[in-house]
Amino acid sequence: MRIAIVTFEGCNEIDSFVALNMLNRVQQPGWRAQIACPSPSVVSANGVRIEAQQPLEFANEADVVLVGSGRLTRTIIEDQAIMSRLKLSPTRQLIGSQCSGALVLAKLGLLRSIPACTDHTTRPFLLAADVAVLDKSFHSSGNIATAGGCLAAHYLATWVIVHALGEVAAEAALRYVVPVGEEQTYIARALEAVRAQSRQ
Repeated sequence: MRIAIVTFEGCNEIDSFVALNMLNRVQQPGWRAQIACPSPSVVSANGVRIEAQQPLEFANEADVVLVGSGRLTRTIIEDQAIMSRLKLSPTRQLIGSQCSGALVLAKLGLLRSIPACTDHTTRPFLLAADVAVLDKSFHSSGNIATAGGCLAAHYLATWVIVHALGEVAAEAALRYVVPVGEEQTYIARALEAVRAQSRQ
């Protein structure tokens, strides 16, 4: 399973690194999550330089694509030189977004008939793009999922693992990262968030 964590200039570190860390705890042959950027490196919103592990085009061939958020997302989606490099397809890929990453999915036409989750700052801009916004932290529809709020990043990672390998594998990955003494609460909440979508 090849997983692209799409990370742009001005990114939110939590979005990229929580998903990267959780997904790479899965021990399966060929399973690897990597940071994909439009340039050799990007600088996060807090000044952390992140070296790309893959070019942006890796997202087009990956099995899973998760698009993180950042303070420059609204500028990036208007940059045709960057956006034209993305050719994503929910018929052959799992595609997810975190917070303002939903603007990227909307720009690519992937949220035309799907409600989305996002952060409070991005909400009005997503509504302006004619996307219905849910007041919740996670939502999936088929092969597309969106999460709202930085700390909802583990819901996206959980969704990917459950979709590919099932709940037992997701629980194992979650157990490494959730707060000690609160494992069952966190794991149950994450799995229920994913299950709730499959029941709809």
